[in-house]
Formats: sequence, C-alpha cells, structure tokens
Amino acid sequence: MRIRTMAPAVLAATALPVSLLAASPAAAATARHQGGLHLGYIQYDSPGRDSRSNSSLNAEWVNIHNSGRSAVQLKGYRLKDDTGYTYTFGSYKIGAGKTVKVRTGKGTDASGVRYWGRGSYVWNNTSDKARLIRPSGSLQDSCSWTRSDHGTKNCH
Repeated sequence: MRIRTMAPAVLAATALPVSLLAASPAAAATARHQGGLHLGYIQYDSPGRDSRSNSSLNAEWVNIHNSGRSAVQLKGYRLKDDTGYTYTFGSYKIGAGKTVKVRTGKGTDASGVRYWGRGSYVWNNTSDKARLIRPSGSLQDSCSWTRSDHGTKNCH
C-alpha cells in the first residue's frame, strides 16, 4: 500500500487560512489597545435640554480607561470627533486599571477628570465617532454611535 503525501505548495496553501485567522478583528483591536488604553463609556448626548450651560456641557463626556498593568503618560494624546474638534492632553498620568473622564465644558482639572473648556457641544447626538490618537498620530482606539444608542455608548 502506498501512502500519498502532500506537496509542499499544497501544505503552504492549506496553512494560509490558519495564519489569516491569527490576524482576526480581535487581534487587531488588541494591537490597537497598545498600552491598555481604550475608550470606555461615552455620554454623547447631555441629558435634558441642550441649553449650552456649563453644567449641560459637562454632562457630555468621554471615559478613557487604562486596562494595562502600568500607568500611562497621556501627554500629547488627542481625543477627536468627526468634525475635527480636538482635545489634547497635557501632562497627565493614568494609573493601571484607572479611568479619566474628559468633560466638554469648563472646570478645574483634578484626578480622574479633565475639562475640554468648550462653550459648545462636541459630540453629535445623531452620529459621531470618538478617536483616541497617540502622540505619534496613529490611532489608539475609536468608537462610533448613532441615534439608536440613545445618548450613551459603551465602547468596551
């Protein structure tokens, strides 16, 4: 009885789909979340009437979470919407397992909260996309929504 063996080209071709599986969307997302930073919960539609008051503006916010095992310096990181509005972090270190909230309005920066200082809303209620961009200009993470998300989006 003779046993047939596969030619090396056939073996390489059958191995190809396995290597493509390694580059799955989950792997790409993990690579994007380099350093453990990712967008978390977003309140893109300030509850109540959009009055442009500072309290209404500050009720619109984005959480950035560090799921890594060490602190990350956010200096130079940018938070950006589809229109191009951009918040750039000054010196701020986010601890491992910690979250920082970026509020749209004015206020005094403190541990766990940063204020964009704007007098108008950033995030569109109908649809928009938040992007967290590294100081190098490459994308760290992004999260989009539509009206059907009802004012909030959990980007985890």
